[in-house]
Amino acid sequence: MNETIGFLLNDTARLFRRAFNARTRDSGVTALQWRLISYLKRYEGIRQGPLAELIEVEPITLSRMVDRLAEAGLVERRADPTDRRAWQLHLTPRARDLLKVMRRTTDRLTEEATEGLNDAERAQLIALVGRIRCNLSRRDANTETETEAAE
Repeated sequence: MNETIGFLLNDTARLFRRAFNARTRDSGVTALQWRLISYLKRYEGIRQGPLAELIEVEPITLSRMVDRLAEAGLVERRADPTDRRAWQLHLTPRARDLLKVMRRTTDRLTEEATEGLNDAERAQLIALVGRIRCNLSRRDANTETETEAAE
């Protein structure tokens, strides 16, 4: 079977999400919620609208996700000091603790997923997939690299 790069990337992402969800089932956090929490770590105080665009979900979907995470004590909404009608999103201390635990889980999953690759191959894989992502998102590769390095 001659698979396309799109199929391989999509199927790999699906398998990665499934493995992630299986390993984090007890935490109550799904892969999409983990993505939201990870973005909030990077963009503390972001409003819901821009965050919905970043994670590519509809604003109402994001609002429901934030509601669930707020009920779980992981995210809090704070009034935006520049706009009374808007809310900024912040992680709670509980979410920061969970991030540390979840990071170890994702690190182990990544190790398992890249088993058999040496350090140079892993770096090359990250660089190549990063370039594909930049091409598809039409982002400047230098900006993307700087953002990743800041994490």
